Amino acid sequence: MERDGLEALLASAGIDSRRLRHALMLVCDTQWWTLADLVRESATSRRSIEALLRELRLERQGERFRVPLLHTPDYQDLFAVSEPPADPVAHLLPHYEHVVKRMRDLIGQAPAARQALDHVSATAETVVRRALLLGARFWLPGARVLCVGDHDLTSLAIRLVHPECEVTVVDIDERILAYIDAQDLGVVTRWADLRLGLPASAREHDLAVTDPPYTPEGVGLFLGRAVEGLKDDGRILLAYGASERTPMLALKVQQALSALNLTYETLYPDFNRYFGAEAIGSAADLYILRPTTKTRPAVAARVDKLATAIYTHGPQSIESAPSAGERPDAEQDFTPDLLVGDWPKDLPQPRAKLSTWLAKPHASAPSKVAIAVPAGLEAALPRLLLAGRAAHVRVRLAVPPRELPVVTTVYAVTVDDGALDAVRLPPPSDEEGRLVRRILDNAHGKLANTWREGLIASATARGMTLTKNDARTLIRAAAPWSESVTVLEAPLHRLESLPAAVAATLAALNG
Repeated sequence: MERDGLEALLASAGIDSRRLRHALMLVCDTQWWTLADLVRESATSRRSIEALLRELRLERQGERFRVPLLHTPDYQDLFAVSEPPADPVAHLLPHYEHVVKRMRDLIGQAPAARQALDHVSATAETVVRRALLLGARFWLPGARVLCVGDHDLTSLAIRLVHPECEVTVVDIDERILAYIDAQDLGVVTRWADLRLGLPASAREHDLAVTDPPYTPEGVGLFLGRAVEGLKDDGRILLAYGASERTPMLALKVQQALSALNLTYETLYPDFNRYFGAEAIGSAADLYILRPTTKTRPAVAARVDKLATAIYTHGPQSIESAPSAGERPDAEQDFTPDLLVGDWPKDLPQPRAKLSTWLAKPHASAPSKVAIAVPAGLEAALPRLLLAGRAAHVRVRLAVPPRELPVVTTVYAVTVDDGALDAVRLPPPSDEEGRLVRRILDNAHGKLANTWREGLIASATARGMTLTKNDARTLIRAAAPWSESVTVLEAPLHRLESLPAAVAATLAALNG
């Protein structure tokens, strides 16, 4: 048997040849493999596995392959005979096979990944093991856990394994938020584009879990928001992986961690496994990080600078991000009182950042507002329109907007030549419409509080007396999700359900 090429490959890998030797042992164990499965099982980059396979005699069945049984003895002296680093919760996983099965179904039926958001699905075993590790390392009864982004559906696994803890998800993807809510497992959902801030209601958590875009900017931003969502003595579980071929990328990411003054409590190699991400071996390490007294000041100083291009694909990738100040000038027929977002510096109007516009009501009451929305931030458009009460808003967009069913309750919307014009509608004449409009017009306030005051006003107009507690009870029955959330934080599917819920509370006034 000719082995010169294989031995040369292993020799060139040196001490790192252990990954390849493990993959060699797997492909010689009589099991049939696909390339994707072998990459994921060995946690070795696709390029390295392909180099290994070129040096082996293989038999094939379609896309599957293995070393013929006759030839497996030829390679036995090259195997990595010891097991990979110990899995800290491997002994617990067999007791949760029912949860793994449920998560396989949930992941299989979840919304498709979006490349522009760097989505790669973790395996069901991975998200359950994350949940098990949380319980093995921390006391979870009464704990509050924040998932900073959750395409992996880790929140659902945590609730299935630890129903005694509270779990909140913040995510930009409306489809994921709607899917999580549809499972009715008690997960709290909040919409957020982390580049524009963390929702005020997503603070004071004990633990945060995040699997961010694997760029230094993405890791830095998601970690910064995770810190903002934690209590001072909290912990962060971070999934991050790099190919064994790219140590410099791993260094840049770890420098981003160091810049936030986070301490490493532990690191579990190759803990996370994925469907895809073969360039990094379909695997990622799991870090447990603890903030220090210097972390919050570092986050406050850096997080706005990190909130730029953070992805590896799409319009907000590192390579394709537009430069600041390149937005088109205001049109001759529209002179705004306020500019929101990036506009040319020589324009005379006062201006506000997109994040500031969403975070709090503007100090003035501008009649006309111009908003610049760069490519990749279109998901924020409904909130940007609802965040103010201007009579006329003109929005500059890189791509045409999707339907805006919630916004059209407040504005008459037209789109022409890259600009969206939103002209404020008069208040509705019907009682239900007026109350819905009252809630949407107070977008920065607590939704349930505005609803409560509107219900009390409706009862008074009918000659009835309705206490605050009675109003809260009606609202909780119609929309239990509305507690503590603002209009700007609520997922769109919740806001779309608002008219029916408002109608139910008004109908309840009639007894």
